[in-house]
Amino acid sequence: MTRPVRVLLAKPTHDCHDRGVRYVARKFRDAGFEVIFTNFLLPAEIVNTAVQEDVQVVGVSSSSGGHMPVFEDLIAGLKDQGLDDVMLLGGGVIPNEDADTLRQWGVKAIFGPGTTAEDAIDMIRAWADGQDG
Repeated sequence: MTRPVRVLLAKPTHDCHDRGVRYVARKFRDAGFEVIFTNFLLPAEIVNTAVQEDVQVVGVSSSSGGHMPVFEDLIAGLKDQGLDDVMLLGGGVIPNEDADTLRQWGVKAIFGPGTTAEDAIDMIRAWADGQDG
């Protein structure tokens, strides 16, 4: 039997616009994922939580700007910890040009306003199925 996908959802720094990510956390849980939710962490703390919780997916929600240095530090930290195989997702209000850059840096997808939790669930399931085989 395959273990449930473990997902860390994080709101970095003091971005307190968390209604969307809390909704996503609930939808992920209902889809059978094990969800760890954190609020107000620095990128290094998100990396440490990812290591401690042995997650397969890290999703970062940003709705108040400042996301580029957060992702830059997060990507470097995951790499330093040997977590290159962790799927990294972004969500919230991220401009298209920033989303393009983030994808170039290795962020698998950016889920902005108007996308559904089901879009992310389907992507994670397809990715996880590919990891098992």
